[in-house]
Amino acid sequence: MKPIKCLLTILAACASLGLASQANALVIGDAHELGFVNFGIPSGDQDRENYVNHLIGMALGSTDSALGQDFTRSNNNFGPLADAEFNSNGTSLSIDVTGFDYLFAKYDGPNYGSEVWYVGDLSGVITIPAKGGKYGLSGWTLFTGSSDTVPDSGSTVALLGAALMGLAFLRAKLQKA
Repeated sequence: MKPIKCLLTILAACASLGLASQANALVIGDAHELGFVNFGIPSGDQDRENYVNHLIGMALGSTDSALGQDFTRSNNNFGPLADAEFNSNGTSLSIDVTGFDYLFAKYDGPNYGSEVWYVGDLSGVITIPAKGGKYGLSGWTLFTGSSDTVPDSGSTVALLGAALMGLAFLRAKLQKA
């Protein structure tokens, strides 16, 4: 492979790894599911924040009863997660999740429960299910991560290292030529 093509390939790979994930729709039980709260009542802003933060603190794949609720944490590993802080509520099925970390959706009062998704790696407008089981959406809440941010897990440093190694490789090839 010619040095310039090699450099372009390395840079393209690094750039593609750094892009935010995109999704058009979330589904109950999908790869973005943080967990489920049965039933999620009471469901005020502070209650919802407490429910999301409880799920964040649970071990992957575990169940727990706390805060008068039954919690099920998914097996999806999102790395270290910051505590949720309430931002806003809504009722539409289309939601712009850019800049948010968690989405809590309540389905039909006492009849179904509440789904929580991690959306920190998504951007743009997504849709959520109109129904949980046979019960309709009552409303949703968006949360940001706390200002006590979790440090980068090292992906930025790894990408920088890969790019620098590629440049060093290219420089060595050019010096031999």
